[in-house]
Amino acid sequence: MSESHSKLVTLSKECGLAADATRTACFRGFENEKMVGAISGRSAEIAKRETPRHMEITPEKVLQSFNTWAFKREQPDNSLAMLQSISKSIEVGAPVPFVLYWGKGPRSNIDKPDIECLNYLASLTRRIGEIYAPGASIKLIFTDTHAELNGHSSQSIRRYFEEVAEGARERGFDSCWLGELITAAEVDNASSLIDEIVPDTTLRQLLVSALKWYRGNGSSEDGALKYYRMNMVEKRAVERAFPNSIFITFSGSKLRGLFPESLPIFYMYSLRKGFSSKPWFLFPDPTLEKRWLDRDLTDDRGRRQGRGWE
Repeated sequence: MSESHSKLVTLSKECGLAADATRTACFRGFENEKMVGAISGRSAEIAKRETPRHMEITPEKVLQSFNTWAFKREQPDNSLAMLQSISKSIEVGAPVPFVLYWGKGPRSNIDKPDIECLNYLASLTRRIGEIYAPGASIKLIFTDTHAELNGHSSQSIRRYFEEVAEGARERGFDSCWLGELITAAEVDNASSLIDEIVPDTTLRQLLVSALKWYRGNGSSEDGALKYYRMNMVEKRAVERAFPNSIFITFSGSKLRGLFPESLPIFYMYSLRKGFSSKPWFLFPDPTLEKRWLDRDLTDDRGRRQGRGWE
């Protein structure tokens, strides 16, 4: 067993969900647990899993199963488009497809916040599976392009995303890299998207984040502008790659312009109800975050080169 896999199993146990148990629960969530059996003077019949009849399933029921305040931080931006996506899945008996960005912060290894987030996503798929037997599929889109912009080394980026990908697979999730999607998409008119004027409200929000996390070349303002322009191209690539998916984000609707225009957006809590901080920016111990930020404030050279704790 690899060192990273051993750590992943240990972390899963600490979060109250061991990797093996998680895998079992995830796949069970894709089936209806209606047990059929009768006792008539004989031994009980062998219990069988019974999938609800196709005609009993409606897109509205599936949507209601997860579109609750147990998961959403605010109302979806386009419920009709979500119903259309669910309807297409029901027609062919396929899982309801969800995609989401997964970024990278100061940490270069998976840790408790990541595990808690993956478990929370798994609970959403189980909720859908209780209503609709095929359940839901989750694909994490690793934002390697954003990590590079923020000054993280390629080695730390790969190590972190590979460990998260392993945790995702344990829960039946898939993953891909955003940089590869962009290359494959060959987005038309990319230059015009990059030159697009940034709305003031959006720029202010991005600047707040850049002041804290940007470790690339140039100022925090430069980083915020580059980040916005990258997103204008990237969201086109994502909607081309996953045209029928529902896009999950841990951000709020004020940043709607950064996400794929043609996809319905599900604004979701990240680790649990009432909590929306992105897991990759979290430290298990809050004092570690303070030490990391203090180090950058006193070492401008390290800040520009993105050294941090990689």
